[in-house]
Amino acid sequence: MALGLKTNRAFAAVGLMIAQAFAAGSVGTVTASAVTVKTVSVVTVSASVMTMATTTRAMAQSASQIVVEGNRRVEADTIRSYFRLGPGERLDAAKIDQALKALYATGLFQDVRISPAGGRIVVSVVENAVVNRVAFEGNRRLKDEQLNTEIQSRPRGTFSRAIVQSDTQRIVELYQRSGRFDVRVEPKIIELPNGRVDLVFEIDEGPKTGVAKVVFVGNKSFSDWRLKDVIKTGETNLLSWLKSNDIFDPDRVEVDRDLIRRFYLRSGFADVRVVAATSEYDPSRKGFVVTFTIDEGDRYKFGNVEIQSSVRSIDVDRLRAKLRTKSGGIYNADAVEKTVEDLTIEVAKLGYPFASIRPRGDRDFGARLVNVVYVMEEGQRAYIERINIRGNTRTRDYVIRREFDIVEGDAYNRALIDRAERRIKNLNYFKTVRVTNEPGSAPDRVIVNVDVEEQPTGEFSVSGGYSTADGLIGEVSVGERNLLGRGHVARAALQYGTRARGFELSFVEPYLMGQRLALGLDVFGKETTSRNYLSYTSSTIGGNIKLGIPITDNIVFQPRYSAYRQELKLPAEYNNCNDLNPNAAAGTFPTPLHQNDVFPSNGNQPFTFNCYQDGEASLAVRRELANGPVFVSLVGFTTSYNTLDNNKAPTNGLLVTLTQDFAGAGGDVKYSKTLLDTRLYNEVLPDVVALLRFQGGYATGWGGSDLRMLDHFQGGPNIVRGFAPAGWGPRDLTWGTNNDALGGSMFWGASLEVQTPLFFAPKDFGMKLAAFADAGQLLDYRGPTTWAERGLIMSCPGQPANVVCFGDDSTIRSSVGVGLIWNSPFGPLRFDIAYPLTYESYDRKQVFRFGGGTKF
Repeated sequence: MALGLKTNRAFAAVGLMIAQAFAAGSVGTVTASAVTVKTVSVVTVSASVMTMATTTRAMAQSASQIVVEGNRRVEADTIRSYFRLGPGERLDAAKIDQALKALYATGLFQDVRISPAGGRIVVSVVENAVVNRVAFEGNRRLKDEQLNTEIQSRPRGTFSRAIVQSDTQRIVELYQRSGRFDVRVEPKIIELPNGRVDLVFEIDEGPKTGVAKVVFVGNKSFSDWRLKDVIKTGETNLLSWLKSNDIFDPDRVEVDRDLIRRFYLRSGFADVRVVAATSEYDPSRKGFVVTFTIDEGDRYKFGNVEIQSSVRSIDVDRLRAKLRTKSGGIYNADAVEKTVEDLTIEVAKLGYPFASIRPRGDRDFGARLVNVVYVMEEGQRAYIERINIRGNTRTRDYVIRREFDIVEGDAYNRALIDRAERRIKNLNYFKTVRVTNEPGSAPDRVIVNVDVEEQPTGEFSVSGGYSTADGLIGEVSVGERNLLGRGHVARAALQYGTRARGFELSFVEPYLMGQRLALGLDVFGKETTSRNYLSYTSSTIGGNIKLGIPITDNIVFQPRYSAYRQELKLPAEYNNCNDLNPNAAAGTFPTPLHQNDVFPSNGNQPFTFNCYQDGEASLAVRRELANGPVFVSLVGFTTSYNTLDNNKAPTNGLLVTLTQDFAGAGGDVKYSKTLLDTRLYNEVLPDVVALLRFQGGYATGWGGSDLRMLDHFQGGPNIVRGFAPAGWGPRDLTWGTNNDALGGSMFWGASLEVQTPLFFAPKDFGMKLAAFADAGQLLDYRGPTTWAERGLIMSCPGQPANVVCFGDDSTIRSSVGVGLIWNSPFGPLRFDIAYPLTYESYDRKQVFRFGGGTKF
């Protein structure tokens, strides 16, 4: 409350004048006033004390001689208690001064007057009004609910001009954070009967203030384009209405400053300094120009990497396996930090929880090397007394606490505290996370405070897309990353499209039984219709259960179990030749059952009937159809190794995924399948990223079971671009059939791709140009090659009846092409034009391919 007194100095001045008045034996009035800022009006506080000569014995000597006037809600005894008058004590000027300040500090009174009268002290008060309601007018961008949670003024609370002034400034800050720096907020007070007031904040939001341009000064090793990938602030452009990172936010600029510094430290620049991050409003552009000034310094590599220990009983050689920094590698501050964490944990396991590990870097400026020594010492003994979690209004405490590898009573270790802070930030439940320490109740006790600010974690999305393979498809989904504040992940989705439709329900428990194990449950259903490269429709419904086990920061092992029911169906036009003469012998002309059935004139060719003119399903497909619905039960696992610098837009790193499935655990199908996918990214030139990919797979039946056609691998654009889905590889070429793709039991594929941004397009457009070359091979079809169906005769020239005529070729398919990658606000989009170089005559090509979707 703005009392018009300059806090303690103003009160001290009042007290001094009161004392002087008592000493002089005069009668006087002391007034102190001050002008508040902005919209809060001038507040005047008067304190009048009528004094008598110091020899007068009329001073109050007990609380009963203090008379209170003007109070309506506050009890008189409560007011008297602020005078702190003990038995036999006189009420002198010092105590009056203290009482005056204490009464004003309560925020309950607008005015307080203290005066002696007839041997008594009269305290006259004017109580502050009660807030009847708090309202907002003119706010469109921020809702009433958002503003109410940020201000201190509350209905049925005491009205305070100081709090109103603070609330006004807080509202201004909220709008500035949303990019509106021309906001004006004016509080209005409407007086009501019985000491009540309505508080109304009139808001003029003003226009949005964006970032007109982001400028980098001093960057020699990385282009502006590359650094704009690192920061969160974006520039205002044609797509600004779909995003919000172009809104100027000074806090975001400071975060970007640290992101730039850490990026350089990861890239070998040990001496980097982000000298300044300035923001200036440009009236001509109607936005801010944000300038980052960088002093890069030299680029270093790791020189000698050693471990020194003053703890004699620790075997240093045993710890070398935990080093993530190798001699000759590019200097990486993140690797140094993670090495300290790994060494700290390992030393604690060896029985030294208080050991302190400190990295020391000695630069060799001539050779541009950083010699790193990890110095290990017996640290000061300190224990964690308490971990305080503050600011989490929705998330349960234990969801945050479980990110700590230490609990109350454990040895305090800074490296493990830093690791916990990173983990909490990575949850993506909070806008801000700050972990601090304060002294505990004893010199060897430490209190850890975790301050967080919640952010929305739910998602409702409507997505749509189109691809040349599946046509139009739409999806409606609802998800929650922090279900009921317990850290659970839940999602429900419904898809409907031209050739595919289905649903999916999923639930993830990230901490199973309190351990760092992620348990996932899925229920799914999908139906695909026939298309130009498949003669059959399929429907699948089932579920799976999986477990995520982190082995290291880079290696994750995920075992799983899946069970589903699968059924094939054929459209009528692909299954209308089943009513032929069942007694027809192979090589003879059967008796036609339809008047319009005709025979070919050339006896050297297979005979045919008119029902073949619209195409028939291949014998391999018919075999699957005859088997009816099947139940598939399989166990498997996926192991991944990931060192990518960015999972969404990687520029450096390696991603290796190994997947194995074993079907036959109680189901109708028995097979084993292995897949390997390796991707290596490297920035060969500034902003030019090369991708080398290799993938391969092998499948086989077991336990006397053949490999079903549906369990074979299919050759398509996922291996070699330029071909249609299931467009190359072994194929049923029997005359009269749809020439369905049969697939192969093994394949390999290799790709080389170079990606570079389109420099003429704005950075925030996220457009890249790609050039690629693909090669692959699919072979060894292991399904049936003969199938005698009742009354159906299909054959190849020179082969017995009902023998599949297929191309079991070993031709290596290859292609070259270009693509446009657009990380658009509508979702990731990709356009590819690929031209096959080597192929077979029966392959099905697809020169242009497009895929993508959106969420909004």
